[in-house]
Amino acid sequence: MINQKIAALRQDYKRATLDEQDAAPVPVAQFERWWQEVIQSELEEPNAMTLATSTADGRPSARIVLLKSFDEQGFLFFTNYDSRKGHELAENPRATLLFFWKELERQVRIEGTVTKAGAAVSDAYFLSRPMGSRIGAIASPQSQVIPGRDFLENRVLELERELAQTGPGRPEHWGGYVVKPEVVEFWQGRSSRLHDRLRYVLQEGNSWKIERLAP
Repeated sequence: MINQKIAALRQDYKRATLDEQDAAPVPVAQFERWWQEVIQSELEEPNAMTLATSTADGRPSARIVLLKSFDEQGFLFFTNYDSRKGHELAENPRATLLFFWKELERQVRIEGTVTKAGAAVSDAYFLSRPMGSRIGAIASPQSQVIPGRDFLENRVLELERELAQTGPGRPEHWGGYVVKPEVVEFWQGRSSRLHDRLRYVLQEGNSWKIERLAP
């Protein structure tokens, strides 16, 4: 059944184009170009991205996480290793990231393998976080069933008392993941749904092939 009010919602995209001759030779350089434009546009939380994972038997799940860094090695985010996504990445260390920058009429989709970030990287970022966020990461058994919000709030109060002198260090169950890209697609909205889609595919020898996809 089609809801006509929903089906009639549409936007014609006309802000920009994406041509092969203008694209950077490697995806991280192209991402950097778009990232700088996003920052200059002053969008709220431009580092928000959908992280899609799946179990070993292919049951998918997705949620929003925050990008914390990127370079030639991959795209970095942090989370609880004992969360649902952490368990799924342990079973199936592959993931997809999706950025949607509505105001710029752009999407970036990144598919690749996932590894844990080094302990030093995770330690440094954890200690840079506000005290409340650090305590919250320890207090919350992420993705597990809890009896109510009081459980969390009481646990936070306990930890604040316990760690008042020393401050919280990074727990073993919390840290970073790096998504190393194998396929990266840049999507630029165009008029009449004839969008520009350029896909970078990793080749042997770590070179990249650029392909245009039909919208």
